[in-house]
Amino acid sequence: MIRDARVLRAGFVPREIEHRDAEVNHLSSVLRPITEGEPADTAVVTGPSGVGKTCLSQFVTEQLREEVLDVEATYVNCWRNYTRFRTLYQILDDLGHTIDIHRQSTPHDELVDRLQQYDGPRVVVILDEVDQLEDPNVIYHLHSLPQFALVCIANKEAELMNSVDDRLVSRLRSSEHVRMDKYHDEQLYDILRARVKWGLEPESVTGEQLYRIADAAAGDARLAIGILRSAASTADRQNQSRITDDMLLAAADDARAQIRQKSIESLTPHQRLVYDIVRDDEPLGPGAIYERYTDEADDPRTKRTVRSYLSKMAQYNLLHAEGTSRDREYSVVDSAMKS
Repeated sequence: MIRDARVLRAGFVPREIEHRDAEVNHLSSVLRPITEGEPADTAVVTGPSGVGKTCLSQFVTEQLREEVLDVEATYVNCWRNYTRFRTLYQILDDLGHTIDIHRQSTPHDELVDRLQQYDGPRVVVILDEVDQLEDPNVIYHLHSLPQFALVCIANKEAELMNSVDDRLVSRLRSSEHVRMDKYHDEQLYDILRARVKWGLEPESVTGEQLYRIADAAAGDARLAIGILRSAASTADRQNQSRITDDMLLAAADDARAQIRQKSIESLTPHQRLVYDIVRDDEPLGPGAIYERYTDEADDPRTKRTVRSYLSKMAQYNLLHAEGTSRDREYSVVDSAMKS
């Protein structure tokens, strides 16, 4: 059934992006100056999970690189590379400038100096999940280097602004903002139909089934593609030529569980501690969570930071928040994951 598994994988960047023409044009216009050897404004791309922020940023960057030879690109997932050192190292590594850098002994300032001395082609730096950075000053350093064009991706603009200091807030507010909304069912249907066209055998899934996937995904393209991938994988293993409705039902639960598990595995050590505290004694309010967190954490973060952790995990459907800000309590989305 599966002709090209790549198009069903998370992180696949298609040759065309459905229903994002305005956003593609906006981000392209922001980055256009680097194709002419000029500095480009920083772009801030925001929107809920699953609206294609990463795909859009990588698509536009690759389009620019197809047009101009002297443009490089680097992608940093700040959820995995959440420290200042890891972020700077990833950028330099993509540019081939880490041969004599030692992860344990090279000081942070040395990495900054190397970026300042970089004299190669202009570079688009995509910082995904940028609000995950433990030291947002890395944005400030990169923002001040004219040879680097920054694309900062975050779920919520307000939370990004709350995570940085005043000098950076003013710079980010004056940046170009590309805001993305959730997909409608019809738009998700078109996205799925394109993936089916390139990735699966003809007539392996019906249009009605694609609409059902779109409805179940509730505007989240990542989840929609995950459901299709899981169902197609099941059919392929069973040597079936069509996806059945029973396969779709199982695939929906499986895709959600896989996305949740991947998100849990991506948590920083401090975030994972907060998640485990909620999981073990849910439901809990922010005050009780922070009290237990400070008892268990080495070098605990501030109360404000822990609140941002809780908000982030709620956005990624790991925690469920119930109640107003005064009496809010958190619990894990799927309590069965305790085991």
